[in-house]
Amino acid sequence: MARVFVYGTLKKGQPNYKYMINTANGLAKFQGRGHTVEKYPLVIAGKYNIPFMLNIPGTGHHVAGEIYSVDDQMLQFLDEFEGCPDMYQRTLKRIEVVEWEGKGGKGEAWAAAEGILECFVYSTATYPPEWVSLPYHDSYDSSGKHGLSYVLRESR
Repeated sequence: MARVFVYGTLKKGQPNYKYMINTANGLAKFQGRGHTVEKYPLVIAGKYNIPFMLNIPGTGHHVAGEIYSVDDQMLQFLDEFEGCPDMYQRTLKRIEVVEWEGKGGKGEAWAAAEGILECFVYSTATYPPEWVSLPYHDSYDSSGKHGLSYVLRESR
């Protein structure tokens, strides 16, 4: 099992969460909530109002999200879903745990007790330069006050 940190449309209550709980895609078990240890710009961009965490460490906010344990099948599904490695790149990032529900091996218990986990995160280093000038968010909600409603894939 691998740990994945999601900050956008795959979170509970967001438009693509259905893919996280569809066991045909593999298994994803909610473990807790956290935020990035380093600051990153989280922007809403493109004609479909997609959330992107730009891979610019030290700029922006500590991005909030959810931590999942996923099996190899779900990890492969997420790679395809996220357009990895072209649209997003999957990299390990340090996540500070703020709420933990997960049960697991000794390593997870130690990491959770220490408050920091390494998780795969889908961020991007391949973005138009003008995205750096967009407003930065610390958390994403598709119906947030930003007014940029996410366009579902089936509506594109």
